[in-house]
Amino acid sequence: MTASPPIFDTLAIIGAGLIGSSVAKASRARGLVRHIVLYDRDPAVKARIAELKLGVIADSPEAAVAHADAVILCTPPGSMGEIGTLIGPHVKPGAIITDVGSVKEAIIEQLRPVLPEHCFLVPGHPIAGAERSGPDAGYSTLFEGRWAILTPIDDPRPTYQDAVRKLTDLWESLGARVECMDPIRHDQVLAMTSHLPHLIAFCVVATAQDVEAVTDSEVVKYSAGGFRDFTRIAASDPTMWRDVFLMNKEAVLDLLGRFSEDLTALRRAIRWGDGDTLFSTFERARKMRREVIEAGQDTDVPNFGRDLTTTKSGLQSESH
Repeated sequence: MTASPPIFDTLAIIGAGLIGSSVAKASRARGLVRHIVLYDRDPAVKARIAELKLGVIADSPEAAVAHADAVILCTPPGSMGEIGTLIGPHVKPGAIITDVGSVKEAIIEQLRPVLPEHCFLVPGHPIAGAERSGPDAGYSTLFEGRWAILTPIDDPRPTYQDAVRKLTDLWESLGARVECMDPIRHDQVLAMTSHLPHLIAFCVVATAQDVEAVTDSEVVKYSAGGFRDFTRIAASDPTMWRDVFLMNKEAVLDLLGRFSEDLTALRRAIRWGDGDTLFSTFERARKMRREVIEAGQDTDVPNFGRDLTTTKSGLQSESH
């Protein structure tokens, strides 16, 4: 059987953390590109990706993209505009520029003005990740069975859709399920499914450090499943999540208002012994858990779908 030709001749990856290194490892393992060029501003990361032989190491973002047919920006959301400004003059005609950020409208606003008209901007967001970061955290199967959302911009060129299809082919070949979505809708959906849960986790874990009735050591020693899972989510990259909340603040603040109202209702039910309200709320939440499992987004095995051996190894992923 004849092997399929590579989707891209040269793929440039800016930022070699968990997502960037996973894209490199998966692309190489599956023969999706002929050449991989990587850049990371951290000298230690650059040295490590050289040791892992993930691809050619570029001295600058400009050099990384000079001959690339596709460029994937895997840097924190707040740095997208800076990176776009650097690479814009060096992107070759016809190149596809995409990203992996958890916020889309703000990133489009940063990138669109600084990229040349002769390239194709197709923003994206693979909904996959883990609390670990860095090139050693990446693995070639990270995207299997996960969703990769593309948020195409309003580009009237007929060839723009060809760029969207090629990027779709790449993510599907990496094992992901691809769906296109309006950027504003993406930010609203992710505010509910990812951003708000992370904000709550950060807050709960920070509160645990400040509660005077118990000590830090007691909180750690007697961590039950719920708090343990909050700490796992709260271990996520603080730089990335700072950027996410500042760049998607309207959607997050809107949801926080609704969440605060619902939390107040539960507080009132507890205060007044309203067991019916508590039971009804918990039953509705439990139903949502079943729907998540039925949708294939988790398993119903014990320990909330996480095995301690994989959790300790850092291989258990958490969608962002």
